[in-house]
Amino acid sequence: MPFKMRPLVLAVAMFAVPVTSFAQISLSITIAPPELPVYEQPIAPGDGYLWTPGYWAYGDDGYYWVPGTWVEPPTVGVLWTPGYWGWNDGVYAFNAGYWGPHIGFYGGVNYGFGYGGVGYGGGRWENGHFAYNTEVNHVDTTIIHNTYHETVVVNNVHTSFNGGSGGISARPTAEEAAAAHENHVAATAAQTKQEQTARNNPEQRASVNGGHPTIAATPKPGAFKAAAAAHSAPHTPTAPHGAAGGHTNVEAPRAPVTHPAPVSHPAPAPHAAVAPRPAPAPRPAPAPRPAPAPHPAAAAPHPQPPPPHKK
Repeated sequence: MPFKMRPLVLAVAMFAVPVTSFAQISLSITIAPPELPVYEQPIAPGDGYLWTPGYWAYGDDGYYWVPGTWVEPPTVGVLWTPGYWGWNDGVYAFNAGYWGPHIGFYGGVNYGFGYGGVGYGGGRWENGHFAYNTEVNHVDTTIIHNTYHETVVVNNVHTSFNGGSGGISARPTAEEAAAAHENHVAATAAQTKQEQTARNNPEQRASVNGGHPTIAATPKPGAFKAAAAAHSAPHTPTAPHGAAGGHTNVEAPRAPVTHPAPVSHPAPAPHAAVAPRPAPAPRPAPAPRPAPAPHPAAAAPHPQPPPPHKK
């Protein structure tokens, strides 16, 4: 697969002390990254962890997926601005993510879980503690009590890069532009471990998984074999703009409500045919009665007494 490499501009200092305007280009190539996979967020491992969404990185074998994961921030009060791919001067350049007091520009990419393309709706710092928005974060509220519920509207688009053909056309807002000039902190050692583990896992490569990584998210950095690791799901049709967020990085369109088909009662079993009654056996013809015996002839008349003798 032909590609064009440009020199890396971020060296050891990339993971060192806080720097100013850390959103520098780290790598640029001529092949667009795949779409973002759809996946579920593992439950937060504990209080104080912040979610960092997954992204496509690039290595010697092409693009590979770095799973989203829960990490401990380098200090209290900072938020994670995800990195993003942007089209510029004929190449796709990756702008590294960073920690800072405010969310900066991340290309308008909808990474989900509060990162809908602009700003962050997944949580906020309150008196030195991070409060989680349970609308878009999967946390155990029986253990983590600093939570709130606030609807987050997201743009259900899977595109993973800004600019160029088919890319997102978003541009930095005034607030995002101002955030770019604040002091930033590079990815933590745990985040670097997550990226290195993904790079060394062939199943995370787009050339192997076709854009659907085996491990799309982990509960902690490097925990690729943890039972809570999430697997990417097949893409669903894009929902209209303005769908509500959820515990997946994009909200699947709700299926239309279907009323259950009426229960069909089984047809009554046909009654067994009644066997015809056998025809009554013909009664035997009555035997002819014998002719009555003739009455005996009348008795002969008694003889008349002789006439009296004459004297």
